[in-house]
This record gives sequence, structure tokens and C-alpha cells, in this order.
Amino acid sequence: MDIDHNRGNRSNHYSILAIILAVLILMSFPFVVRGEDNAPAEGTVSTEGTAPAEGIAPAEGTAPAEETVRGKILDITENKEKENDLQYSGGEMKIIYQDIKVHILSGEHKGETVIAQNVIDERMVYNLKLKVGQEVITQIVEDNDGKVVNAYVTEIYRQTYLTYLLILFLFSLVVFGKVKGLKTIVTLAITGLAILKLLLPGILAGYNPILLTVGICAVITALSLFIISGINRKSVAAIIGTTGGVLVAGMIAMIFGSLASLTGLGEQETQMLAFIPRENGFDFEGLLFTAIIIGALGAIMDIAMSISSSLYEIETLKPEITPKELVRAGMNIGGDVMGTMSNTLILAYVGASLPLLLLFMAHAIPFQQFINWDMISSEVVRALAGSIGIILTIPLTTIVATILRKKKKEKAER
Repeated sequence: MDIDHNRGNRSNHYSILAIILAVLILMSFPFVVRGEDNAPAEGTVSTEGTAPAEGIAPAEGTAPAEETVRGKILDITENKEKENDLQYSGGEMKIIYQDIKVHILSGEHKGETVIAQNVIDERMVYNLKLKVGQEVITQIVEDNDGKVVNAYVTEIYRQTYLTYLLILFLFSLVVFGKVKGLKTIVTLAITGLAILKLLLPGILAGYNPILLTVGICAVITALSLFIISGINRKSVAAIIGTTGGVLVAGMIAMIFGSLASLTGLGEQETQMLAFIPRENGFDFEGLLFTAIIIGALGAIMDIAMSISSSLYEIETLKPEITPKELVRAGMNIGGDVMGTMSNTLILAYVGASLPLLLLFMAHAIPFQQFINWDMISSEVVRALAGSIGIILTIPLTTIVATILRKKKKEKAER
């Protein structure tokens, strides 16, 4: 009987995974198609808004084609003719012009060697300090015949090392998590697909960001917990608790964000969205609340599953426990987890804003001044709304888990 039961559970898991993947593909299809309608034809490069290369006169009504490729540095020489010494308030500062010999490793010009430019401006804090043998991202400019007429090193190619780090992360999940580690990888893939294929295209397509985010977060929560823990009372209680906590966090953020007149335009990246041509523009307040909901989802899901799983284990070890005792146990467990989770959420936001906080302190900006800035107030609302969502997830998950246990017990008695 036990073997058959385990086989049945295993087949159910495989069926669930197949259904999930099919649903995600079907749901993402409209957004993919909509995005392709406005995409350039295959083999073309969009050059809208780019300036013509120096010394090149493009044909009337056209702009030179540009392509971003990966390349490897073969040689670096300093171009003395272009160098220019400048007198600066901090002392003598130089602008160094470098000619970088780059072997192209991708794109239509793969295998060719070009001379790319790199400028080191000592007045600037961030400059590209390049080395021979290093891989870089290079922007090449073509003439009307498709020949490279100019090239610029724009960034260091870091993707290789990021890939190694990702492999190490996945390897750690499999080694220490075994089957559940594999399931975690599946849930991470689903979360990534949902964000890249549903959430972001949906927002760009003009859908309400708050409603879209709540719906996608609910689906991600359900699929993740069902895949990791199976379809059972433990997962159902955690899903309900997570959804309720996220909704509470979102509603509190909306209410206090509106009362505080937050615009959602406090960050530079958000302001840049205003320059994207759109018929109705972006709902920046909605984007702010969307970010709050997504930021709180992980921590809320964690605490909901922790409480639900703990209560499930308590009930398994002590079947005669009363509902009142189970609720008390859940609240005690939640009280211990609550402090660490709230700290985790707030410290995450503080860590992301650390350079800005140091800047305020270094310039001795008064507390009353910087706390009322839109950007800082938004971060405060983000952290506190998420923490409140975590706190209210505890009793909600505990009550739901107790109710589901009580119903099961009543069915068993019948």
C-alpha cells in the first residue's frame, strides 16, 4: 500500500509539472506574439536615436548600423595624439585615449579584428581598466556596405563568471537538497519565466501592474509550494497565508503611499521610463506598489511555509493536540520567526540603499530633510508594509492550518 501510494504521489508530481509548463507556455504566447509585432526584421539592427560615426556621412534619411558584440582584447596601446591634459579643482587630471585591438567573438563580424576606442577620464569615478586577454563588450558601427568603420569598448564581459556562479548555486541545491533541490530549481525556472514572459511584457503592454502582479504572485506561490511540498493541507495553508500576507502588504503600501503622496518617481531608473514612447505612459505609482509586493513575496512565503510545516509536524507527532494548543504553538513559532524575517526584509532594503545613506551622513543632511524625500519615503513604506505583511501572515497561516486540520479530523471520525 505504501509503495503504491508513493508511486501515485510521484506520478501526480510529474503530471503537475507537465501541466504547469504547458500553461506557462500558453499564457506567455500572446505576450511573445505582441512583442514580435513591433520587432525589427531578422538580421536588422535598430539604430533609432543614434548619432552617425565620427567622420562618416550616412546616406540621407539613414543612420549607421550599430551592433553590440563580445570580443577578446589582443593588445592595448595609448593614443598620445588624442590625449589632453586638463586642470581640475582636485589637481592635474588626464584623459587617456586607448586603442584596443579586439578579436570579435560573436555577431556578423565574428572572427574579424577591429581597433576599438576606450577613454579613461580621471575626472570620473568609474572607468574601464582593461587588460590584454580580457573579454569585453564592444559596440561596432557599420557603413552602408556593412563594413566596420568605428568601434567602442562599452563594458567588461562578466557573463562567464556569472554563469559559473549560477552553476555553483544549482550544484549546491542538488547536492544538499537532493530531490527537493531539483524541485527548487524547477520553481525558480517557473518564477523567472513568469516574470520575463508575463509580468514585464504585461506591464509594457499596458495592463494594470498591481492586479497583474497580485495574480502572478498568487500563481507563483501556489505552483512553488505544490511542487516543493506536494498537494496537501500543509501547502494549502501556506498558500492562503502567503496570498493574504502579500495582499495586506500591497493594500497598506497603496493606502500609505497615497496618503504620503508618493509618486514612484524617486529613483533614476524609474524616471528613465518616462522617456519611453507610449500612448498612455506608465502607472508609476502602480509600479512602486508592484515592486513592494514582489519584494515582500519571498519573505512572506518563507514564514508561511515555516509555520504551516511546523504545525503539520506537531500534529503528526501529537495527533491528540487540541485546536487551541495548535494555535498557541503556531503563534509561538511565528513570534520567533517574525523578528528575524522582519530584520531580513529591512536589512535587505538598507543594504540596497547603503551608498545613499552614507552620502546623506557624509554631507550631514538633516533627518527631517532626507526622510521626506520621495525616494527615501518610498523605501520606508516598502520595508514597513512588507514587515506588516509578514506579521499578519503568522496568525492567518496558523488559523488556516488549524481549520484544515479540524476538518480532516472530523472527516476521519465520520
